[in-house]
Amino acid sequence: MKKVLSIVAIALVAVTFASCEKTYTCECTTTISGTVIFDGTTTASTTFEAKKKDAEAACDKNDVAQTTVDGITSGIECKLK
Repeated sequence: MKKVLSIVAIALVAVTFASCEKTYTCECTTTISGTVIFDGTTTASTTFEAKKKDAEAACDKNDVAQTTVDGITSGIECKLK
């Protein structure tokens, strides 16, 4: 009986940790060049309370590919920390 209770207890602990949500920070860096008003980078961060793969997906949605229009280049790159 003790073996069965031990196995059940271990299984419950494993399930609890497997579905655990954690706090993740998404850090986004915006780069702008070719303008007189602002030329450089800025960084902003957002916090997610989620599973890692869900936090990565949410963070990746903020990415903007680097583009150039009228000599001004800009883009946003986000990474989960």
